[in-house]
Amino acid sequence: MEFLYQYGLFLAKTATVVIAVAVIVAVVLSAKQKAKKGELEFNDLSEDYADLTADLQQQLLDKKAFKAWTKNQKQKDEPKERLFVLDFNGSMDAHEVEALREEVTAVLAVATETDEVLIRLESPGGVVHGYGLAASQLDRIKQQNIRLTVAVDKVAASGGYMMACIADRILAAPFAIVGSIGVVAQLPNFHKLLKKNHIDVEQFTAGEFKRTVTVFAENTDKGREKFQQELEQTHILFKDFVFKHRPVLVMDQVATGEHWFGYQALNLNLIDQLQTSDDYLVQQFKTKKVVQVKYQLKRKLAEKVGLAASSALTASLNKLSQLSFWR
Repeated sequence: MEFLYQYGLFLAKTATVVIAVAVIVAVVLSAKQKAKKGELEFNDLSEDYADLTADLQQQLLDKKAFKAWTKNQKQKDEPKERLFVLDFNGSMDAHEVEALREEVTAVLAVATETDEVLIRLESPGGVVHGYGLAASQLDRIKQQNIRLTVAVDKVAASGGYMMACIADRILAAPFAIVGSIGVVAQLPNFHKLLKKNHIDVEQFTAGEFKRTVTVFAENTDKGREKFQQELEQTHILFKDFVFKHRPVLVMDQVATGEHWFGYQALNLNLIDQLQTSDDYLVQQFKTKKVVQVKYQLKRKLAEKVGLAASSALTASLNKLSQLSFWR
Protein backbone atom coordinates (compact mmCIF):
# COMPACT_ATOMS: atom_id res chain seq x y z
CA MET A 1 0.00 0.00 0.00
CA GLU A 2 2.88 2.33 0.83
CA PHE A 3 4.37 1.59 -2.56
CA LEU A 4 1.17 2.53 -4.36
CA TYR A 5 0.99 5.77 -2.39
CA GLN A 6 4.57 6.70 -3.28
CA TYR A 7 4.02 5.75 -6.90
CA GLY A 8 0.89 7.84 -7.11
CA LEU A 9 2.67 10.81 -5.54
CA PHE A 10 5.49 10.43 -8.03
CA LEU A 11 3.07 10.45 -10.97
CA ALA A 12 1.33 13.53 -9.65
CA LYS A 13 4.62 15.42 -9.28
CA THR A 14 5.76 14.32 -12.73
CA ALA A 15 2.50 15.47 -14.35
CA THR A 16 2.77 18.84 -12.59
CA VAL A 17 6.33 19.39 -13.78
CA VAL A 18 5.52 18.38 -17.36
CA ILE A 19 2.53 20.71 -17.53
CA ALA A 20 4.47 23.60 -15.96
CA VAL A 21 7.31 23.20 -18.45
CA ALA A 22 4.83 23.00 -21.34
CA VAL A 23 3.10 26.22 -20.25
CA ILE A 24 6.41 28.07 -19.90
CA VAL A 25 7.57 26.92 -23.33
CA ALA A 26 4.25 27.95 -24.82
CA VAL A 27 4.39 31.43 -23.31
CA VAL A 28 7.97 32.00 -24.46
CA LEU A 29 7.51 30.72 -28.00
CA SER A 30 3.98 31.90 -28.73
CA ALA A 31 5.28 35.42 -29.35
CA LYS A 32 7.04 34.07 -32.43
CA GLN A 33 3.71 32.88 -33.78
CA LYS A 34 2.03 36.29 -33.63
CA ALA A 35 3.91 37.71 -36.59
CA LYS A 36 2.28 35.24 -38.96
CA LYS A 37 -1.30 34.30 -38.13
CA GLY A 38 -1.91 32.28 -41.26
CA GLU A 39 -1.04 31.72 -44.90
CA LEU A 40 -2.74 31.71 -48.27
CA GLU A 41 -3.37 28.39 -49.96
CA PHE A 42 -4.18 27.93 -53.64
CA ASN A 43 -5.83 24.86 -55.11
CA ASP A 44 -6.13 24.37 -58.87
CA LEU A 45 -9.67 22.97 -59.08
CA SER A 46 -9.45 22.76 -62.88
CA GLU A 47 -6.48 20.43 -62.62
CA ASP A 48 -8.25 18.33 -59.98
CA TYR A 49 -11.30 18.03 -62.23
CA ALA A 50 -9.15 17.15 -65.22
CA ASP A 51 -7.39 14.42 -63.24
CA LEU A 52 -10.73 13.04 -62.08
CA THR A 53 -12.06 13.00 -65.65
CA ALA A 54 -8.90 11.35 -66.98
CA ASP A 55 -9.00 8.63 -64.32
CA LEU A 56 -12.59 7.80 -65.16
CA GLN A 57 -11.99 7.85 -68.92
CA GLN A 58 -9.07 5.48 -68.47
CA GLN A 59 -11.38 3.04 -66.76
CA LEU A 60 -14.09 3.35 -69.38
CA LEU A 61 -12.10 3.45 -72.65
CA ASP A 62 -9.77 0.95 -74.22
CA LYS A 63 -6.11 1.90 -74.57
CA LYS A 64 -6.41 3.15 -78.15
CA ALA A 65 -9.49 5.27 -77.46
CA PHE A 66 -7.98 6.65 -74.24
CA LYS A 67 -4.78 7.59 -76.06
CA ALA A 68 -6.80 9.46 -78.68
CA TRP A 69 -8.85 11.18 -75.98
CA THR A 70 -5.68 12.24 -74.14
CA LYS A 71 -4.17 13.64 -77.35
CA ASN A 72 -7.32 15.63 -78.00
CA GLN A 73 -7.23 17.09 -74.49
CA LYS A 74 -3.64 18.27 -74.92
CA GLN A 75 -4.56 20.13 -78.09
CA LYS A 76 -7.09 22.29 -76.29
CA ASP A 77 -6.03 25.86 -75.51
CA GLU A 78 -5.48 26.97 -71.96
CA PRO A 79 -8.49 29.07 -70.81
CA LYS A 80 -7.69 32.77 -70.56
CA GLU A 81 -10.52 33.67 -68.20
CA ARG A 82 -10.22 32.73 -64.54
CA LEU A 83 -12.67 31.93 -61.78
CA PHE A 84 -11.52 32.45 -58.20
CA VAL A 85 -13.43 30.40 -55.63
CA LEU A 86 -13.73 31.57 -52.01
CA ASP A 87 -15.58 29.81 -49.19
CA PHE A 88 -17.34 31.60 -46.34
CA ASN A 89 -18.92 29.47 -43.61
CA GLY A 90 -20.12 32.15 -41.22
CA SER A 91 -20.68 31.84 -37.49
CA MET A 92 -22.67 34.09 -35.16
CA ASP A 93 -19.82 36.55 -34.55
CA ALA A 94 -18.62 36.43 -38.21
CA HIS A 95 -15.00 36.01 -37.14
CA GLU A 96 -14.42 34.29 -40.50
CA VAL A 97 -14.25 37.77 -42.02
CA GLU A 98 -10.59 37.92 -40.96
CA ALA A 99 -9.77 35.18 -43.45
CA LEU A 100 -12.15 36.59 -46.06
CA ARG A 101 -10.44 39.96 -46.14
CA GLU A 102 -7.07 38.29 -46.78
CA GLU A 103 -8.55 36.17 -49.57
CA VAL A 104 -10.23 39.14 -51.24
CA THR A 105 -7.02 41.17 -51.07
CA ALA A 106 -5.09 38.32 -52.71
CA VAL A 107 -7.64 37.97 -55.51
CA LEU A 108 -7.77 41.70 -56.20
CA ALA A 109 -3.98 41.74 -56.52
CA VAL A 110 -4.17 39.66 -59.72
CA ALA A 111 -7.77 39.63 -60.98
CA THR A 112 -8.88 41.59 -64.05
CA GLU A 113 -12.28 42.57 -65.37
CA THR A 114 -12.38 39.40 -67.48
CA ASP A 115 -12.20 37.24 -64.35
CA GLU A 116 -14.95 36.18 -61.96
CA VAL A 117 -15.18 35.45 -58.24
CA LEU A 118 -17.45 32.75 -56.84
CA ILE A 119 -18.32 32.85 -53.15
CA ARG A 120 -19.65 29.57 -51.76
CA LEU A 121 -21.62 31.11 -48.93
CA GLU A 122 -23.12 29.36 -45.93
CA SER A 123 -24.37 31.39 -42.98
CA PRO A 124 -27.49 31.75 -40.82
CA GLY A 125 -26.43 35.29 -39.92
CA GLY A 126 -25.23 36.89 -36.72
CA VAL A 127 -24.02 40.22 -35.35
CA VAL A 128 -24.72 43.27 -37.51
CA HIS A 129 -21.25 44.81 -37.39
CA GLY A 130 -19.53 41.52 -38.24
CA TYR A 131 -21.67 40.77 -41.26
CA GLY A 132 -21.62 44.40 -42.30
CA LEU A 133 -17.84 44.14 -42.56
CA ALA A 134 -18.10 40.82 -44.41
CA ALA A 135 -20.48 42.39 -46.94
CA SER A 136 -18.05 45.28 -47.36
CA GLN A 137 -15.31 42.81 -48.27
CA LEU A 138 -17.46 41.46 -51.11
CA ASP A 139 -18.25 44.99 -52.21
CA ARG A 140 -14.50 45.53 -52.70
CA ILE A 141 -14.72 42.99 -55.53
CA LYS A 142 -17.63 44.81 -57.17
CA GLN A 143 -15.83 48.14 -56.94
CA GLN A 144 -13.06 46.71 -59.12
CA ASN A 145 -15.66 45.76 -61.79
CA ILE A 146 -15.01 42.07 -61.29
CA ARG A 147 -18.02 39.82 -61.72
CA LEU A 148 -19.21 38.36 -58.42
CA THR A 149 -21.38 35.26 -58.07
CA VAL A 150 -22.67 33.86 -54.77
CA ALA A 151 -23.76 30.22 -54.47
CA VAL A 152 -25.87 29.09 -51.52
CA ASP A 153 -26.15 25.34 -51.05
CA LYS A 154 -27.69 25.32 -47.57
CA VAL A 155 -28.40 28.69 -45.98
CA ALA A 156 -27.82 32.42 -46.45
CA ALA A 157 -30.14 34.11 -44.02
CA SER A 158 -30.13 37.48 -42.27
CA GLY A 159 -26.48 38.60 -42.25
CA GLY A 160 -25.75 35.82 -44.72
CA TYR A 161 -28.22 37.33 -47.16
CA MET A 162 -26.75 40.77 -46.47
CA MET A 163 -23.55 39.37 -47.97
CA ALA A 164 -25.29 37.51 -50.81
CA CYS A 165 -27.20 40.54 -52.10
CA ILE A 166 -23.90 42.19 -53.08
CA ALA A 167 -23.44 39.68 -55.90
CA ASP A 168 -24.21 40.20 -59.58
CA ARG A 169 -25.91 36.83 -59.47
CA ILE A 170 -27.17 34.62 -56.64
CA LEU A 171 -27.46 30.86 -57.10
CA ALA A 172 -29.22 28.64 -54.59
CA ALA A 173 -30.03 24.97 -54.21
CA PRO A 174 -33.78 24.20 -54.40
CA PHE A 175 -34.11 23.74 -50.64
CA ALA A 176 -31.50 26.22 -49.49
CA ILE A 177 -32.80 28.68 -46.89
CA VAL A 178 -32.66 32.29 -48.06
CA GLY A 179 -33.86 35.65 -46.78
CA SER A 180 -34.69 36.43 -43.15
CA ILE A 181 -34.30 40.18 -43.72
CA GLY A 182 -35.01 41.19 -40.17
CA VAL A 183 -33.41 41.98 -36.82
CA VAL A 184 -33.77 40.08 -33.56
CA ALA A 185 -32.39 40.55 -30.06
CA GLN A 186 -33.10 38.75 -26.82
CA LEU A 187 -31.55 38.54 -23.39
CA PRO A 188 -32.52 37.05 -20.05
CA ASN A 189 -33.32 39.21 -17.03
CA PHE A 190 -32.51 37.97 -13.54
CA HIS A 191 -33.88 40.95 -11.64
CA LYS A 192 -36.79 39.10 -10.02
CA LEU A 193 -34.53 36.22 -8.98
CA LEU A 194 -31.99 38.58 -7.45
CA LYS A 195 -34.70 40.59 -5.71
CA LYS A 196 -36.15 37.40 -4.24
CA ASN A 197 -32.76 36.61 -2.75
CA HIS A 198 -32.27 40.21 -1.53
CA ILE A 199 -29.45 40.94 -3.96
CA ASP A 200 -29.18 44.47 -5.30
CA VAL A 201 -27.55 45.41 -8.61
CA GLU A 202 -26.40 49.00 -9.00
CA GLN A 203 -25.67 50.39 -12.43
CA PHE A 204 -24.08 53.76 -13.12
CA THR A 205 -24.19 55.44 -16.54
CA ALA A 206 -23.55 58.82 -18.08
CA GLY A 207 -26.07 59.45 -20.81
CA GLU A 208 -29.76 58.64 -20.54
CA PHE A 209 -29.65 55.72 -22.95
CA LYS A 210 -26.14 54.41 -22.37
CA ARG A 211 -27.95 51.28 -21.24
CA THR A 212 -31.52 50.59 -22.35
CA VAL A 213 -32.20 47.02 -21.18
CA THR A 214 -29.93 44.96 -18.96
CA VAL A 215 -29.53 41.43 -17.65
CA PHE A 216 -29.53 42.12 -13.91
CA ALA A 217 -31.20 45.48 -13.25
CA GLU A 218 -34.92 46.16 -13.49
CA ASN A 219 -35.82 47.20 -17.03
CA THR A 220 -38.10 50.18 -17.57
CA ASP A 221 -40.78 50.74 -20.19
CA LYS A 222 -38.83 53.71 -21.47
CA GLY A 223 -35.70 51.59 -21.85
CA ARG A 224 -37.61 48.85 -23.65
CA GLU A 225 -39.16 51.41 -26.00
CA LYS A 226 -35.75 52.87 -26.82
CA PHE A 227 -34.31 49.43 -27.43
CA GLN A 228 -37.16 48.60 -29.81
CA GLN A 229 -36.54 51.86 -31.67
CA GLU A 230 -32.91 50.86 -32.14
CA LEU A 231 -33.97 47.51 -33.57
CA GLU A 232 -36.37 49.23 -35.97
CA GLN A 233 -33.66 51.64 -37.10
CA THR A 234 -31.28 48.75 -37.72
CA HIS A 235 -33.98 47.00 -39.74
CA ILE A 236 -34.48 50.09 -41.88
CA LEU A 237 -30.73 50.26 -42.57
CA PHE A 238 -30.74 46.55 -43.43
CA LYS A 239 -33.62 46.95 -45.88
CA ASP A 240 -32.07 50.01 -47.52
CA PHE A 241 -28.78 48.16 -47.92
CA VAL A 242 -30.42 45.14 -49.56
CA PHE A 243 -32.59 47.27 -51.86
CA LYS A 244 -29.57 49.31 -52.96
CA HIS A 245 -27.81 46.18 -54.18
CA ARG A 246 -30.91 44.30 -55.34
CA PRO A 247 -33.52 46.83 -56.52
CA VAL A 248 -35.66 44.12 -58.17
CA LEU A 249 -36.99 43.16 -54.73
CA VAL A 250 -40.36 44.24 -53.39
CA MET A 251 -39.09 45.08 -49.91
CA ASP A 252 -42.48 45.14 -48.18
CA GLN A 253 -42.93 41.57 -49.35
CA VAL A 254 -39.54 40.09 -48.46
CA ALA A 255 -38.30 42.21 -45.52
CA THR A 256 -40.65 40.68 -42.96
CA GLY A 257 -38.00 38.59 -41.24
CA GLU A 258 -39.27 35.43 -42.92
CA HIS A 259 -37.07 32.94 -44.72
CA TRP A 260 -37.85 30.99 -47.88
CA PHE A 261 -36.58 27.90 -49.64
CA GLY A 262 -34.80 28.24 -52.96
CA TYR A 263 -37.93 27.45 -55.01
CA GLN A 264 -39.84 30.23 -53.27
CA ALA A 265 -36.90 32.63 -53.22
CA LEU A 266 -36.63 32.47 -57.02
CA ASN A 267 -40.22 33.65 -57.45
CA LEU A 268 -39.56 36.50 -54.99
CA ASN A 269 -36.39 37.57 -56.86
CA LEU A 270 -34.27 36.89 -53.78
CA ILE A 271 -32.10 34.68 -56.00
CA ASP A 272 -31.48 34.52 -59.75
CA GLN A 273 -31.16 30.82 -60.45
CA LEU A 274 -31.77 27.39 -58.92
CA GLN A 275 -28.39 25.68 -59.09
CA THR A 276 -25.89 24.12 -56.72
CA SER A 277 -22.31 25.33 -56.53
CA ASP A 278 -21.16 21.92 -57.83
CA ASP A 279 -23.17 22.23 -61.05
CA TYR A 280 -21.96 25.78 -61.57
CA LEU A 281 -18.32 24.78 -61.17
CA VAL A 282 -18.65 21.90 -63.63
CA GLN A 283 -19.95 24.38 -66.20
CA GLN A 284 -17.07 26.76 -65.59
CA PHE A 285 -14.38 24.07 -65.93
CA LYS A 286 -15.11 24.00 -69.67
CA THR A 287 -14.16 27.63 -70.32
CA LYS A 288 -12.25 28.95 -67.31
CA LYS A 289 -9.23 28.29 -65.15
CA VAL A 290 -10.75 27.64 -61.71
CA VAL A 291 -8.61 28.32 -58.65
CA GLN A 292 -9.64 28.09 -55.00
CA VAL A 293 -8.14 30.71 -52.70
CA LYS A 294 -8.09 30.02 -48.99
CA TYR A 295 -6.49 31.83 -46.08
CA GLN A 296 -5.67 29.16 -43.53
CA LEU A 297 -5.36 30.42 -39.97
CA LYS A 298 -2.54 28.77 -38.06
CA ARG A 299 -3.11 27.50 -34.57
CA LYS A 300 -0.73 29.22 -32.20
CA LEU A 301 1.94 27.15 -30.54
CA ALA A 302 0.44 28.01 -27.18
CA GLU A 303 -2.84 26.44 -28.25
CA LYS A 304 -1.10 23.31 -29.52
CA VAL A 305 0.96 22.92 -26.35
CA GLY A 306 -2.07 23.71 -24.25
CA LEU A 307 -4.01 20.88 -25.89
CA ALA A 308 -1.07 18.52 -25.39
CA ALA A 309 -0.74 19.54 -21.76
CA SER A 310 -4.45 19.08 -21.22
CA SER A 311 -4.27 15.59 -22.71
CA ALA A 312 -1.28 14.74 -20.54
CA LEU A 313 -3.05 15.96 -17.43
CA THR A 314 -6.18 13.98 -18.25
CA ALA A 315 -4.15 10.81 -18.86
CA SER A 316 -2.23 11.29 -15.60
CA LEU A 317 -5.40 11.81 -13.58
CA ASN A 318 -6.93 8.73 -15.13
CA LYS A 319 -3.88 6.74 -14.09
CA LEU A 320 -3.99 8.10 -10.58
CA SER A 321 -7.70 7.45 -10.24
CA GLN A 322 -7.04 3.77 -10.86
CA LEU A 323 -4.76 3.47 -7.83
CA SER A 324 -6.28 2.09 -4.64
CA PHE A 325 -5.35 5.03 -2.41
CA TRP A 326 -7.71 7.28 -4.43
CA ARG A 327 -10.64 5.00 -3.68
